[in-house]
Amino acid sequence: MKLGKWLIGVAVVLVLVAVGTVGWLRTIDGRIFLFKAVAEWKFPVGPNEPVVWQKGPDVAAVSANERAPNIIVILADDLGYNDLTFDGGGVADGAVPTPYINSIAHDGATLRDGYAGNATCAPSRAAIMTGRYATRIGYEFTPAGIAFSRTIAGFNNRGSAHSPIYNEEGEEHYPSADEIGVPPGEIMMPELLKAKGYHSVILGKWHLGEGPGMTPNEQGFDEFLGFHAGAQMFDFPDSPNVVNSKQDFDPIDQFLWAALPFSVQYNNEKRFHPSEYMTDYLGDEAVSYIEANKNRPFFMYLSFNAVHTPLQALKSDYDALSNISDHRLRVYAAMVKSLDRNVGKVLEKLKAEGLDENTLVIFSSDNGGAHYIGLPDINKPYRGWKATFFEGGLRVPYFVKWPKKIAKGTVLDAPVGHVDIFATAAAAANVAVPSDRKIDGVNLLPYIEGTATGRPHETLFWRSGKYKVVLDGDWKLQEDDTQGKSWLFNLKDDPTEQNDLAQTMPEKVTEVKASLDAINAEQRDPLWPALITSPIAIDHTLEQVLQKDDTYIYWSN
Repeated sequence: MKLGKWLIGVAVVLVLVAVGTVGWLRTIDGRIFLFKAVAEWKFPVGPNEPVVWQKGPDVAAVSANERAPNIIVILADDLGYNDLTFDGGGVADGAVPTPYINSIAHDGATLRDGYAGNATCAPSRAAIMTGRYATRIGYEFTPAGIAFSRTIAGFNNRGSAHSPIYNEEGEEHYPSADEIGVPPGEIMMPELLKAKGYHSVILGKWHLGEGPGMTPNEQGFDEFLGFHAGAQMFDFPDSPNVVNSKQDFDPIDQFLWAALPFSVQYNNEKRFHPSEYMTDYLGDEAVSYIEANKNRPFFMYLSFNAVHTPLQALKSDYDALSNISDHRLRVYAAMVKSLDRNVGKVLEKLKAEGLDENTLVIFSSDNGGAHYIGLPDINKPYRGWKATFFEGGLRVPYFVKWPKKIAKGTVLDAPVGHVDIFATAAAAANVAVPSDRKIDGVNLLPYIEGTATGRPHETLFWRSGKYKVVLDGDWKLQEDDTQGKSWLFNLKDDPTEQNDLAQTMPEKVTEVKASLDAINAEQRDPLWPALITSPIAIDHTLEQVLQKDDTYIYWSN
């Protein structure tokens, strides 16, 4: 078996060398081919294997309502603020109801001014798991790697008025994949909860490191079923059970369709194909996990990759939305439909097992919806997208339910962030947060329950390279040092950032900048350099070519 794999590897190398002699490896297709060939050789994917979850006691020591609460964090991937019907919005003007996700808010609390940990996936997830700004621990950029970054930088920008900046010198200081991740010395949520006897599981997307000391099982999770990388296929691309939408204007999309596998792994064992469409698979396995652990306190991090690209919908969901004429929108809508259905499976299982009353459920998205899928309304009414610090990139649905403690229909109108999930979960479990390091998040339960008043935060901060922002009271200052541009908004009067006051209120800019600079000075340098700094339009999708006079930011990654 080992000899066979070695021979295959040698054959691949020989083919690549032969092809490389004619320069093909320097092309985009050649780079993608090389990336995929190496990945398939290094990480083969086998047939589906049933997962047998570690089983808790056959009989509970105390009733579900008397023991420590179960804690479930459900995280969607790139879900737009306007993708849910909770607040009168919804995909395709509300054509896709989201009753199960909505019910978390109706049966608990809506955090109306909820902010992501960052405007891209990995740093946001680091903030959730550690309760600290990702920049405080150096996890500033989403891990991409040299091969991916070079490939994306090499795509034609279709005549854009502003071009990406590639940091070729950064390659010399870019670590290997095994060295990129949240430092093992950081204390993550499952490590904290272990002190109170919680059994912890993550299902789905990790994206916080796969090298030694950085995997989920080494960061406190008892069980892991999912994938380490930032994206994954939802099914085989040619499966008759799915409908695909490919965006030829998006270089990332082209790369994902060419290079991504359809796989998961249990703990650190070999990868295998899921038995069904990924979102349904993760939802069904979450239900099975609850069944196995219903008699002991557990922490579940249900980290869906929906609705991240590649846009790939279950055909039955797609067929049920024949009222949506636009193909891309219909595929996306079907993905939202599947996401809501699988959140529902978890909520219904909690009720069936009598666990609903004493389970803390938190639902959010890792960041705002992405401009590169070409759907203009996903973040309405906010401007901007994923990979921008305008409200569209940072404002996310943020719902908290705990029937034993939180009254139905509670609304918190104050800025809160993903960094608060860590301290809130710790308080629910009656465990102290670490005292040997700065924790940026706060326990939100007193504010939700009404025993505390005022704002949980006077300031919130975000940074990605030379682009940074502070929310200081009602004032939000963005600075993009790459283009020497600042924006100042008063979110109390102008929550959708239509009226930039930077030029007319220079004294306020100076005042808020002092706050930004003070927090920025506390952050550490990134653990690895950004390789690409890309211009991103604020007011239109990637499908439209960036024009000279468009409002845009430079995003480093």
